[in-house]
Parts: sequence; structure tokens; C-alpha cells
Amino acid sequence: MERFPAYDPPEYVDWRPDPDIVAEFRARIDYDSERRAVIDGLSPEGKIDLYRGMLRTRLHDVMLKRWVKQGVISKAWLGTGEEAATVGPVHALDRSIDMVAPMIRNAGACCEMGMSIADMLRGYLGTADSPSKGRDGHVGSFAHRVLQPVSNIGNIPPVTVGLALAMKMRKEPAVALTWIGDGSVKSGPIHEALNMAAVMRLPVIFILQNNQVALGTRTSRTHRPGDFSEFHHAYGMVGRGFGGNNVLDAYAATKIARDVCVAGEGPVLLTTDTFRMGGHATHDEAEARAIFTQEEYDYWGKRDPIGVYEEYLKGSGVEPSILADVETEVVEEVDRSGDEALESKKNNLPDPETALAGVFADS
Repeated sequence: MERFPAYDPPEYVDWRPDPDIVAEFRARIDYDSERRAVIDGLSPEGKIDLYRGMLRTRLHDVMLKRWVKQGVISKAWLGTGEEAATVGPVHALDRSIDMVAPMIRNAGACCEMGMSIADMLRGYLGTADSPSKGRDGHVGSFAHRVLQPVSNIGNIPPVTVGLALAMKMRKEPAVALTWIGDGSVKSGPIHEALNMAAVMRLPVIFILQNNQVALGTRTSRTHRPGDFSEFHHAYGMVGRGFGGNNVLDAYAATKIARDVCVAGEGPVLLTTDTFRMGGHATHDEAEARAIFTQEEYDYWGKRDPIGVYEEYLKGSGVEPSILADVETEVVEEVDRSGDEALESKKNNLPDPETALAGVFADS
């Protein structure tokens, strides 16, 4: 895929595949026979769709970063480097009946659930035709089964548990999925959500996404164990891990977790390690670089989830021209979406008189 010196992390700009890391990727999906079977059942087009989804997510972030540099918006919250932990799980769902509740790093879940990139970008611009009609920069769409994020970190899992409870009461063969950050896991609402889901055996999948930092604080300063692999035991629920930069492992782990939930044996807590290749938002990139060593950035930079997966696909017999065509398609989609969103900003800002419409219930 093309790299952009003005927008990509420095470690991605001159990215070259490391044979050992590509081999590590392959070994990760071979070590578990159950997951191997799930991946083997994924069609060639399904594997290409995972690549398409990660590209779409990355280029959505590139568009936002471009807008920051151009002064269109003041800042943006990006998921660069964490695409696999979002795209893989969403593709493992039944997107016609399941629901997702993303955090800000999981914005890619929106378009993978069917929302347009143009609408996602309109959300940042606060236009009248954005999903929230200009009332909130967080993006979601109930029509697309995407719960709009709650700004207060840690408060979306209890709402997701409510969705799962409704699914169980209606006897629907569906699940709800949400992500929890390594920092927000320390909040009270998270504990209440995990405990209620476990006690009531609700069909909900929690992905504890450890990207090594909460705002500007390293995970090692807030969590005494070395990782979160044993966290599920505190709640008596099923727990598994997956490679946070391995989209196929993420897909397979979530597919199996969904089966567990639909069978009435949920919830499932999936834990994963990945890395935020930038600041909490675009305004604090320098702070992010001060938190971690260059060696740590180099380590995770070599494990760019898109680059490594691209090499895996080529090694599996996918022609480079096919991947190039997919990239061209996605680039055109994102560019067109950006133009549409900017046109909305120019001609379709919300009427101030509608500010309270839809905010309060009528009865």
C-alpha cells in the first residue's frame, strides 16, 4: 500500500516486510486448530474484504489528519496501527442482526457495519446531514446497528450490556460487541458491566484492547500484572486472547466467541495487545513520542497490521495486482467521501433552532 510521509507514522513511511514477522503472523493463525478451521472456512473474497476494511479505516484516518493540517478541523482521534483489532472482529459478526459499540479508536467499525465514510467524516464537521445532525462529533447509526460512542470513557459497556439483555429477553440469536481500553477498565462502570453480563450470561463480547497507553499514561503505571490474560477469571466468564495486529486471528477469535454467546454460554472477554502509533489525538503527537522509546515504536512499526497482512496475502497466492485494484477502489471511495463531506460543510450546516430537537423525550 502507498505510504504518506505527511500523515503516516515515521515507522510506516519506509516500511519493509520483515520475513520473521510475516512468519510470526502465519504461526499465530496455525497454533490453534479451532481458529485454523475458522480461517480456512473464510472465502478468498472474505480475506480480501478484511484487507479492504483495514485500508478503508487507515485512509479515513489519513483524510482526518489531512484536514487537521489544512485547518478544516482542529484535531482528530485516530486508530492508526490498531485497525486489525477493529476490522477482524466486526467481520466475524452477523452484521444483519448483531450490534457494535465502538470506542474512538474503533471508528472503522462504523463503515464495516455499512455506514458511509462520507457520513463518518460529516460527523467531524458537524453538518446537518451527519449521523447526529451536528449535535455530537461521535459517530454511530442505530439503523446500521452501531451504537454512538459515549464521550465519558468506560460508560459504553453498560449500555452494550443493556443491548445484550434485550437480545436475550427477545430470544434473538444475536450478540452485542464492544471494546474496552486498558485505561477505562479501571473505571466503576466497566466492573458493573462485566459483572452483570457474567451473572446473567448475556450474549455480549468484550474486547479488552490494550494499546499500551491511556491518554498519556503507560499501561505499566496503572496495571500491575504484565497483561490482561487472566482478567476474565475475576468475573467467571469465558476468556481468550488474540494477536492485536493479526486480523485473521482477531476474526477467528471473535467468530468462536460469537458461537459461544449464541449458544447461551456468554459473555466472552477477548484480550489483545496492540499499539497506538500516535498521540491520544493529533494535537499531542509530541507527548506520545515522549512516553515511549524509539525502540518500542520500531517494534510495533514493523508489525503494521496492514503491511504484514498484505505480505501474508501475497504469500498465500493473491496477485499483487488484485491488492492494487482494491487500494485504488478504496482511495477513490475515501476521496469522493471527503469531497461530499466538505460540500455538506459548505451548504448544509444545522439550523441553530433545531439544537434541542431529538435531545429530550416528549413523554
